[in-house]
Amino acid sequence: MFHRLSDIDRPAFFDGMRIYAPTFAAIFSWGLVTGIAMGKSVLTMPQALGMSLLVYAGSAQLAVLPLLAVKLPMWTVLLTAAMVNTRFIVFSASLALHFSYLSMPRRLLLGYFNSDVLYLLFQARGFKPGYEPGKEAFFWGMALSSWIIWQLSSILGIVLSSLFLDDWGLSLAGTLALIPIMVSAIAGRSMLVAVVIAAIVSLISSDLPYRLSLPISILAALLAGVIGDACAHSKWAKILQCVRRGVGASK
Repeated sequence: MFHRLSDIDRPAFFDGMRIYAPTFAAIFSWGLVTGIAMGKSVLTMPQALGMSLLVYAGSAQLAVLPLLAVKLPMWTVLLTAAMVNTRFIVFSASLALHFSYLSMPRRLLLGYFNSDVLYLLFQARGFKPGYEPGKEAFFWGMALSSWIIWQLSSILGIVLSSLFLDDWGLSLAGTLALIPIMVSAIAGRSMLVAVVIAAIVSLISSDLPYRLSLPISILAALLAGVIGDACAHSKWAKILQCVRRGVGASK
């Protein structure tokens, strides 16, 4: 496969793998936690393995396991999974600017391999919209790295779930490992405001059913980001900036 890549795509692919490498510990931890949870759930081992390979969405997988355990109707399981994954609507809309020239099957395949950390690292690369040599190969370098690490750790957790104790705190370790990645993605005041608003709204609405706190938090973050950008480019912001410069000069 690597020999079929062009002279531009080959280094871009390995560059994607290199950029994604620092996240391996966090992804492995999350995959292991998800695998253990599936292995200890009502799912059989073939069902758990199938969910890991087909769903490939740790948050959604963890969210629906308790619903499956109490045998709730399938529509509640699907609705919960959809609510948890609403953030990917935003991710996909943003990635569409970069890959809209690809065929539908190819875009659907990209969508399957997309993930939270991958999206953040891809956006941080600063690619311009539209076709750009090496961009898709860079995406695939990260995507395949993420998928392989996730599946290895998830399958390991499923197979060896009986050996892991529930009080080992692996989920906390995965969360702590992901925090530096999320913090590094905060590139401006508007984004910081969006993150803070999302955190506050998610805490307030955490008791809502079907994980509705997630889409509500996403909408609140989007609204906060839009308002923040509008204020940053408004006349009042420019006037306030001029006043601050004048005060600084007088001092």
